[in-house]
Amino acid sequence: MVDLQSQYQHIKADIDRGIQEVIDSAAFVKGPKVAQFQEHLEAYTGAKHVIPVGNGTDALQIALMALGLKPGDEVITPTFTFIATAEVVALLGLTPVVVDVNWETMNMSVEAVRRAITPRTKAIVPVHLFGQCAPMEELMALAKEHGLYIVEDACQAIGARYTFLDGTTRQAGTMGEIGCTSFFPSKNLGCYGDGGALFTNDDQLAAEMRAIANHGMVVRYHHDRVGVNSRLDAIQAAVLDAKLPHLDQYIAARQRAAAYYDRAFAGNEHLLVPGREKASTHVFHQYTLRLEGVDRDRVREALQQAGIPAMIYYPVPLHMQKAYQDPRYREGDFPVAEQLAGCVLSLPMHTELDDEQLAYITSNVLKAVEE
Repeated sequence: MVDLQSQYQHIKADIDRGIQEVIDSAAFVKGPKVAQFQEHLEAYTGAKHVIPVGNGTDALQIALMALGLKPGDEVITPTFTFIATAEVVALLGLTPVVVDVNWETMNMSVEAVRRAITPRTKAIVPVHLFGQCAPMEELMALAKEHGLYIVEDACQAIGARYTFLDGTTRQAGTMGEIGCTSFFPSKNLGCYGDGGALFTNDDQLAAEMRAIANHGMVVRYHHDRVGVNSRLDAIQAAVLDAKLPHLDQYIAARQRAAAYYDRAFAGNEHLLVPGREKASTHVFHQYTLRLEGVDRDRVREALQQAGIPAMIYYPVPLHMQKAYQDPRYREGDFPVAEQLAGCVLSLPMHTELDDEQLAYITSNVLKAVEE
């Protein structure tokens, strides 16, 4: 699904040099490499503050902690997403409220969010799924109307750009009160272990999140609030700093591969290509098809036999997960998410795909759905 080895070979000298500098300095925790990467990521995203942390899940948890939400407060999130989005809500004693998604884009439905808002709702967590921004203009207007926070889950969409009706453009993760991202190795900007970051343009929230990520501490050994221990280690920062100058190039390579897939599958009755949010670019963390009228397991098995990996993101919506069973929700309540869970299939998507590989993948997909 992701060819990290080939990607490494192209920037090997920069990666190796950065890692060696960390080893030579012995500044493994925090230190100048982390500060340098933070500064460069602020410049790239346009965020006033970037707070590097241990992983994307930590970023989501710290964001909600910084907002001062209380047990019983409701947080709205899509039911078709990775579990971390609801996981942190539950861990903090908050109430996850899940909503359905759009069939074409697979992102959160604005109308579903509107219907889910109650007097107890305090925040919306839109997930920029598979690499494109959720409909932020409408969601931000809705949040403003009801006095709600927006915490963007941009873990799959770093580098995606959203254009508002007034012509202004912002990057994924920099539009709400807080944005969160992950640097898991397979992400578009991935390190060689775990890593994540928070984005905000609010000075007070930035100070709060830095303190929470550091055991609730601003002055050493003085803990003003309950915090956690979450930090990006310096070796991972060195890897990310070497990759960051290439991120736009990586995005362009993924977009080129996606365009190839789109052309190959256009008009096929069994293959629906990913829909696009009209205001957002798509950085294609995943290229996810919707299959119609064919057995997905049979198609996936045929691809595996041809040496082509294919993944299902996500086979079980949040409201149907055992850990998150809730008497408010039943199977059938979120028909779009449930239909997607039964038909989506993601194809290989990374920076090193060439025309020969793409031709082999697409020909085998077309063959598999016609058999």
